[in-house]
Amino acid sequence: MSIDRSLKVGGGMTKHRNVLTRTERIAKLVERDKFSMDDGDPLGIPKVGNRKVVAGKSSKKAKKDEEEATPEAEA
Repeated sequence: MSIDRSLKVGGGMTKHRNVLTRTERIAKLVERDKFSMDDGDPLGIPKVGNRKVVAGKSSKKAKKDEEEATPEAEA
């Protein structure tokens, strides 16, 4: 009998999450100096954006143009 996909352990926690836990939000706010542990109330803290930054892929045509330009510059 196989294990259901939702119960498998491994790569499940490595994907990007948009929603942060309270402790993760506080950690980000402390890092940005927008939350003080001394007088800060952990209830009602502001939302923190958790954006995934993805670098754009270069096209095959751009790579080909760069390869063609390099030998000419050396000659």
